Amino acid sequence: MSALDELRQLRRGGVQVRKRDNKAAFWFLAPWFAGLVFITVGPVLASFALGFTKYNLIQPPRFIGLDNFARVLGDERLHNALRVTFTYVLVSVPLQLACALGVALLLDKGLRGLAFYRSAFYLPSLLGSSVAIAVLWTQVFGTDGLVNRVLGFFGVEGKGWISDPDTALSTLIVLNVWTFGSPMIIFLAGLRQIPVVYYEAAAIDGAGWWSRFRRITMPLLSPILFFNLVLQIIHAFQSFTQAFVVSGGTGGPSDSTMFYTLYLYQQGFSRFDMGYASALAWFLLLIIAAFTAVNFWAAKYWVFYDD
Repeated sequence: MSALDELRQLRRGGVQVRKRDNKAAFWFLAPWFAGLVFITVGPVLASFALGFTKYNLIQPPRFIGLDNFARVLGDERLHNALRVTFTYVLVSVPLQLACALGVALLLDKGLRGLAFYRSAFYLPSLLGSSVAIAVLWTQVFGTDGLVNRVLGFFGVEGKGWISDPDTALSTLIVLNVWTFGSPMIIFLAGLRQIPVVYYEAAAIDGAGWWSRFRRITMPLLSPILFFNLVLQIIHAFQSFTQAFVVSGGTGGPSDSTMFYTLYLYQQGFSRFDMGYASALAWFLLLIIAAFTAVNFWAAKYWVFYDD
């Protein structure tokens, strides 16, 4: 057999091996593709179709065109839910990221027992969206809760923070800020990637702590800040459990904790207006997409990539 024939045989063998590998990879990925189609893509397309119908889970869907989407413009409770949600997002996310960055800067100093502190601060991020923590929050800010007991120790008379429309949303904002562990871990990883030589050179030139933070840390950490900002905005818009548990599913008192997602839930599973709920879900998708697009557009003015 000539060398050319041997080379052709090796190539044919290699092709067969690749085909077998590709087939094996396909079968391993088949469950994931099935889940993508039947659990994600399928329901998404179905919800889009239901947005053009009147559907109550009992009778067959009835096509009504754009009525559900037009209904959004005149729904006063929805407008209030948007106001509450925007307030929650625009207040809690910056405060959460500020706390996360501040704690990350402290942990980056090389504290003894860093692993313990890192885990302790990260734990609220794992539990913050749970029903148990939301129930605990009602006890902490209740009339006889921990906050009022501490205030009473100093002679200050407390109130029912969750039952007061003026402060109910603030307690949920505090809860979201408390779950700063996830962005804190990401900030800490980003701080560890900044070369120490930059700080040493700045210190030799006489730069103080604030100057080093503003001119070195923030520009080099801006991609991490941008990443956390986008993720936390999306997460805040999707918040549901806290408001549902604290208000008993009503969004009270006086709709002060009526998040957009909670209002969507009420329409779909309390009033069984699945068509309108589907339209609201797609409207929420557009809102999140708009916020994300604005962040990406604005990133070119303040995010620094060290290429």
